[in-house]
Amino acid sequence: MISETKHTHTSSFRNTGEIRLTIFLLLPLVPFHFPRSDPIFLAYSRADIMAGRYVANLSVVSTPSQDLALTNLAYCSVGDVRRFTIPGLNLAFALVGESFVLSLRYPFSRSVFVTYLSSKTGHDAIRDGQIALNAIQRRQAKVSAGDSISVTSFVPPEKFNLAVLTLELEFVKKGNRNEDLDAVVLAQLIRKRFVDQVMTTGQRASFEFQGTNYIFTVNQALLEGQESATPLDRGLLTKETYIIFEATPNSGIKMVNQREAASSKLFKHKEFNLEKLGIGGLSSEFTDIFRRAFASRVFPPHVVNRLGIKHVKGILLYGPPGTGKTLMARQIGKLLNGKDPKIVNGPEVLSKFVGETEKNVRDLFADAETDQKTKGDQSELHVIIFDEIDAICKSRGSTRDGTGVHDSIVNQLLTKIDGVESLNNVLLIGMTNRKDLLDEALLRPGRLEVHIEINLPDENGRLQILQIHTNKMKENSFLAADVSLPELAARTKNYSGAELEGVVKSAVSYALNRQISMDDLTKQLDEESIKVTMEDFLNALHEIPPAFGASTDDLERCRLNGIVDCGERHKRIYERAMLLVEQVRVSKGSPLVTCLLEGPSGSGKSAMAATIGINSDFPYVKIISAETMIGLSEGSKCAQIVKVFEDAYRSQLSIIILDDIERLIEYVAIGPRFSNLISQTLLVLLKRVPPKGKNLLVIGTTSEVGFLESLGICDAFAVTYHVPKLRQADARKVLEQLNVFADHDIDAAAEAIDDLPIKKIYMLIEMAAQGSHAGGAEAIYAGEGKININRFFDILGDVVSLRV
Repeated sequence: MISETKHTHTSSFRNTGEIRLTIFLLLPLVPFHFPRSDPIFLAYSRADIMAGRYVANLSVVSTPSQDLALTNLAYCSVGDVRRFTIPGLNLAFALVGESFVLSLRYPFSRSVFVTYLSSKTGHDAIRDGQIALNAIQRRQAKVSAGDSISVTSFVPPEKFNLAVLTLELEFVKKGNRNEDLDAVVLAQLIRKRFVDQVMTTGQRASFEFQGTNYIFTVNQALLEGQESATPLDRGLLTKETYIIFEATPNSGIKMVNQREAASSKLFKHKEFNLEKLGIGGLSSEFTDIFRRAFASRVFPPHVVNRLGIKHVKGILLYGPPGTGKTLMARQIGKLLNGKDPKIVNGPEVLSKFVGETEKNVRDLFADAETDQKTKGDQSELHVIIFDEIDAICKSRGSTRDGTGVHDSIVNQLLTKIDGVESLNNVLLIGMTNRKDLLDEALLRPGRLEVHIEINLPDENGRLQILQIHTNKMKENSFLAADVSLPELAARTKNYSGAELEGVVKSAVSYALNRQISMDDLTKQLDEESIKVTMEDFLNALHEIPPAFGASTDDLERCRLNGIVDCGERHKRIYERAMLLVEQVRVSKGSPLVTCLLEGPSGSGKSAMAATIGINSDFPYVKIISAETMIGLSEGSKCAQIVKVFEDAYRSQLSIIILDDIERLIEYVAIGPRFSNLISQTLLVLLKRVPPKGKNLLVIGTTSEVGFLESLGICDAFAVTYHVPKLRQADARKVLEQLNVFADHDIDAAAEAIDDLPIKKIYMLIEMAAQGSHAGGAEAIYAGEGKININRFFDILGDVVSLRV
């Protein structure tokens, strides 16, 4: 007989421990409505049902007949069904065991029925206290005939109608069979035969179609009006439910005429929150990717065929390191509702055996080929991600290893992507820092045709990235109140996403270190007192400079003695140069400004250029000098120069200093000899306009202006300023600032060094300050002693080469 108990806790609507794919389809919201019922069958009031749950233990028996087994209904006596009926509804619901929902419907002749995850019907062959389940239902419930099973009343939530139902089909009897099933006709049959049955993800049911028995498995169930990104896993099948059919691999079933099966199942979620995915500052890039690569895949295949277009098969993400290329590719793979992405990490596809490398490439596409042969246009999307694709797809003919294996890889990829039997269900995502190294054939339409540059984030993008990496700190109250993320975003110009993450980790390390006692490492740690402060972030900024930032150390080496006032002429040149800096900063019509500082050796050209770069406060300032290229070939020098310019084009504001141009082009007066390759490279770069939105100032220095004029390099600079030697008045001003001579000796010293460059004046003073007189050099520079004027004249007379 039936034993009853009453529970007051809320029933669970989910099966735990399952991984489910989710599809999204925007449909009109249809209110869930039940017709009024015949009150003769009501066992409890609605208030009683809503107040609690009623449990009955029923004995399991087999379904009385084969035709009843194909209805997906669980049958019991009329008296038992009444116990689960809800007033005002023609359906009643119950849970079977812990996982399955039973639905009651009445009137049905002199009986009612309940669905096992669908329905349950009163039947004369079923006695009170029994429930009839077919073989599939018993297998899923893990019970046998004669076992006892718990059946609990269930009140459906609002908006319980299914909007989309995805069913995977297979034959009941396995064998070497092949069937083409019309999706439209089959969907009509499923709706008619299983209407008002509750379908749950993972549920299996059998049915007969055109003389053949099939089994379907519910892969996905999406409710109407679903707002959450993760749909509930069960709902009521209605006449409006949208049904999508799939076939198991090698099942022999092929779906045809599936015109109404939209490809919106492409994505797991119906909305994209990039910050939740850990992607910051790349909204516009992601929008471009979606439009170019995924928009066509959202529409049903018949729409795409009528448009006469093909899906995009390849995306190339390129840009500087640490900007989020790999992260974006990985998250795209997670967003897609298909097979898990295959990730190829550069050279791992290579093999020492002949032909094995090409086989590895073919194996990457094997699953996609099988899937397309089985399912055709309904095949799932297969994503293949190539990290550091430039390592394996170099331009054909560019390598000299003698094996030709890199050429074979490119050839094999081209045939798979866009060959005679090209696949329509693959998407290749390649990532590289060196787009210029890739074979051009790979970059053409039909291959990796969508090129997205992942550049350094702007201020708003940096703020998003900082918010992502500090989100958990803020939620757990570890972030101090004085931390201003907008201020940090403004300070971190030209920081990449990876560098910003490093800044956050470095700041946290400062906060954690304060809680650790180096004298007693076993001391109890106070977790709640951990606070990451603004000072921690500022210290981290000094610790982690941006790779595409200003080369402060290199610039400071150009002015080791600091900057002093060298007179009106030098001051005027500096002010004019700073006007050029301001022009680059604010002007929209001058993206490229060039300036040449020429003058005798040692006149302070490099120091002035470095000072301009430091005081400009531009995020990207680099110096190109011959000392960093010692031993390099002409080609390597050109490549290094070009790289600095290419990096500058990624920053909104940049300064490049070409120090000692004559040394860069290997000028020798005897001959004369110079590198034509480097000189032509400089001429091209000095006239090359940066990309839109990027402004660049190029400052060159030279002591051989006559030679540069003969090469035409001077004409490539828009402005040329002459940096002169110091006159007597200028030299006096410098000596007064240095404060190393007695007041009565300054005039004599200034007269002696008239018409000398500032660099040689510094060297003279350094030499004269050495020795034991006047307390030594330290005392002189500290202002406690002065240089003897006679000693200074002796040094000046000995160094005859100082007179220029």
